[in-house]
Amino acid sequence: MGKTLVIAEKPSVAQDIVRALTPTAGKFDKHDEYFESEDYVVSSAVGHLVEIQAPEEFDVKRGKWSFANLPVIPPHFDLKPVDKTKTRLNAVVKLAKRKDVGQLVNACDAGREGELIFRLIEQYAGGAKPLGKPVSRLWLQSMTPQAIRDGFDHLRTNAQMQPLADAARCRSEADWLVGINGTRAMTAFNSRDGGFFLTTVGRVQTPTLSVVVEREELIRKFVSRDYWEVHATFAAQAGEYAAKWFNPAHKKDADDAEKKADRVWSLAEARAIADAVRGQQATVTEESKPTTQASPLLFDLTSLQREANGKFGFSAKTTLQIAQSLYERHKALTYPRTDSRNLPEDYVPVVKQTFEMLADSGMRHLAPHALTALNNNYIKPTKRVFDNAKVSDHFAIIPTLQAPSGLSEAEQKVYDLVVRRFMAVFFPSAEYQVTTRITTAAQHAFKTEGKVLVKPGWLAIYGKEAAAEVEDAKEGDKGQNLVPVAPGEKVRGETVEAKGLKTKPPARYSEATLLGAMEGAGKTVEDDELREAMQEKGLGTPATRSSIIEGLIAEKYMLREGRELIPTAKSFQLMTLLRGLDVQELTKAELTGEWEYKLAQMEQGKLSREKFMAEIAAMTEHMVKKAKEYDRDTIPGDYATLAAPCPNCGGIVKENYRRYTCTGADGHSDGCGFSFGKSPAGRTFELAEVEQFLRDKHIGPLDGFRSKAGWPFVAEMVIKFDEETKNYKLEFDFGDDKAGEEDGEIIDFSAQTALGACPKCGGNVFEHGKNYVCEKSVPTDAQATPSCDFKSGQIILQQPIEREQMQKLLATGKTDMLEKFVSMRTRRAFKAMLAWDAAEGKVNFEFAPSKFPPRKTAAKATATKTVAARAGTTGATAKKAPAKKAAAVKEAKPKAPRKTTAASGKQPSAELAAVIGPEPIARPQVMKKLWDYIKANGLQDAKDKRSINADAKLLAVFGKAQVTMFELAGIAGKHLS
Repeated sequence: MGKTLVIAEKPSVAQDIVRALTPTAGKFDKHDEYFESEDYVVSSAVGHLVEIQAPEEFDVKRGKWSFANLPVIPPHFDLKPVDKTKTRLNAVVKLAKRKDVGQLVNACDAGREGELIFRLIEQYAGGAKPLGKPVSRLWLQSMTPQAIRDGFDHLRTNAQMQPLADAARCRSEADWLVGINGTRAMTAFNSRDGGFFLTTVGRVQTPTLSVVVEREELIRKFVSRDYWEVHATFAAQAGEYAAKWFNPAHKKDADDAEKKADRVWSLAEARAIADAVRGQQATVTEESKPTTQASPLLFDLTSLQREANGKFGFSAKTTLQIAQSLYERHKALTYPRTDSRNLPEDYVPVVKQTFEMLADSGMRHLAPHALTALNNNYIKPTKRVFDNAKVSDHFAIIPTLQAPSGLSEAEQKVYDLVVRRFMAVFFPSAEYQVTTRITTAAQHAFKTEGKVLVKPGWLAIYGKEAAAEVEDAKEGDKGQNLVPVAPGEKVRGETVEAKGLKTKPPARYSEATLLGAMEGAGKTVEDDELREAMQEKGLGTPATRSSIIEGLIAEKYMLREGRELIPTAKSFQLMTLLRGLDVQELTKAELTGEWEYKLAQMEQGKLSREKFMAEIAAMTEHMVKKAKEYDRDTIPGDYATLAAPCPNCGGIVKENYRRYTCTGADGHSDGCGFSFGKSPAGRTFELAEVEQFLRDKHIGPLDGFRSKAGWPFVAEMVIKFDEETKNYKLEFDFGDDKAGEEDGEIIDFSAQTALGACPKCGGNVFEHGKNYVCEKSVPTDAQATPSCDFKSGQIILQQPIEREQMQKLLATGKTDMLEKFVSMRTRRAFKAMLAWDAAEGKVNFEFAPSKFPPRKTAAKATATKTVAARAGTTGATAKKAPAKKAAAVKEAKPKAPRKTTAASGKQPSAELAAVIGPEPIARPQVMKKLWDYIKANGLQDAKDKRSINADAKLLAVFGKAQVTMFELAGIAGKHLS
């Protein structure tokens, strides 16, 4: 049979496989991109190496953003290499084609995506005809050496994996069909009046966004209503206790969920109840019964992400990365990308061994509980934990037999979450004694509920954290310790008050609650068992949900503000469009949940690939047809009337689908003709931005614009009077730096403080327009004719260059590592420092030293390259490092990029220090502390959450009574030095 080629998903997993096989397969020799022994060749991908594409004859290059070439539904898909990993792909393909390699083992991650990664590589390696070599599947739930060896002893056959492979390909092709056709169709629709408005949609991302937008619409339309509760304190012989009035005859109102048994809807009625009971004697009846509370189920990925978001504020993406590190690097957790919350029925002995490891691990906060479980024989084969019917490809996330060491703080937090949950599920239920006390005075009933923890059971593992649930209870109708009342004893109403309250809108989604809604196909389901029953019809899979959320944020459809996810104006415009076109397929979470359910059915061999793809093709054709045939002028929707008046005539400005338009003084006429598009250069204005724009006639700099060629840029915008049309119009403002140079106008820098010395001539450097310039590069009183040409942009490839960074560059020769540059060629973000290059006389990029040593074969090649930074107006150019410099770089010890710490952070001004403290602090932490202060003091405007009202401390920082959230970062920056 020859040698066996093992292809893992990542290099780290390939190394783990080699270590695990060495004791049985013998020594492995290490080569550049693979390991080899007498029987095995082990290599790896680095995630996806190949992606699907339409065949050449179906691939639309010119005019792809028009309806003429839609829909694109190819009969089959071709493959193309992922650009950045071509070298790795070629190496793996070369190994697969080796004549001495007789069979392949797919060792990619155990799941749908891992199956797809391998299958596409295998197909690409075969080319026009199949590779024709037998394939087996290594299915790993744990990365310990013994688990890997066991996996090789029980390899799955290619036939066994075919249903999963079909589902993987269907998911990929369905996403391509809906994403490509939907995005092109909606972009064509939105761009048909000119410009380019990229409108991305997706099979999962758009229904997810719909869930968030629908919640925000409820919040915006919510009208708060006043109601009252009547709170009383009754005096008994043994002491006092609190109670709350309720109506025993209340029945649930199907039309009004706000109507509850303990709410009174008029102040007069609430006061009448309070007056009637105050000072009166009352009778008491009590009912006491024991209750139990079982621990939550074991974690799957989504429930772990929700818990980590709720407890620590970790994003879903961060939690997945940490769990993946604990699985791959530390071998401390089982496979994290799982949707199961149960264990296999034969796993009882492994669980006992895991408890033994924890009891002997030296982890003082966990070991005693593990020992208690072992000593009391808590580990039993219950169906709640061990159930083969609820374990598909993977089982629940639990600790492995390997005790971890050297964990980061974040890794330790996630590991502890998993271990505590793992132990808790085997502990007895917590036992409470719950007492319901009804106190009746003057024919009015008051309820008090007492809850006493009798036996902590699993709550002992969580200690004070769980006990607080009972200790913090108050207000009469919540669990608390109750003073006793003797049978037949009369009590007296001491204080009785009507408490005025307001109904509250539903809460915005956090990542925790959105993950739950995605899991329940748009329904927020708190009950573990019910959510488990619904999860097969969820939006996305546990492995993809975090990337869906991150993608929506990256596309500016949502903002992450603290722990809240807030949909942007762009997302509302998309939902208005899809609803107006009646494209239900992309707006209904439940409908797309059905697609996920069918993919799960396919994995189980219950649905054919052909039938599923036929349904997806029909859905795609319907979506494009609706957009193509829509012939009305506007899209119906819920549009805003602005508070800011028309700058031309003072009339009322209203929103429609595409524009903000003057509608005259009465708000119903044609107006004066002033209007502007809602999405100039593909960036949709937020309502608060439009109000500010109309008021100030200037806004920015704003990011997220796209040129006609599709590349992103940052710009300011102004509203200027146009003499030709005798009306105001919107324009981009890229600065007016050259005006003085061209007409000889003298520039006055006397009111500015210099940032430092010019590296070319020693003159002072100042801010001028959108650049930092040498005072000798423009006409001034001291020197009318410029003699220097030093200039560097304030925004370079979308990265704002703050004053502090330019000061640092002028003082030390380079900036800190900056992380938000975006390549114009690849449109990918990258990190670099800006550095003064004396040889070239320009500012250039300088990159951090590579983590990986150069290959031996490349020793003769040029050691370093410096790529130029393209500035906002002039910018710097590219250069090649001389060979002598290359040698120096080789000898120099690489320096890690400087990390911002409190010590190396920025110093807040006295005004800002009064809010966040006087210690030096990194800029992101400044914004976090400001938002914490704003939230804690309730300073977000009640009518417009994007506006912040200043209290006495913030007034000194803001310089005005109210600012918008869009101004906050700029204001904070001015208070840091």
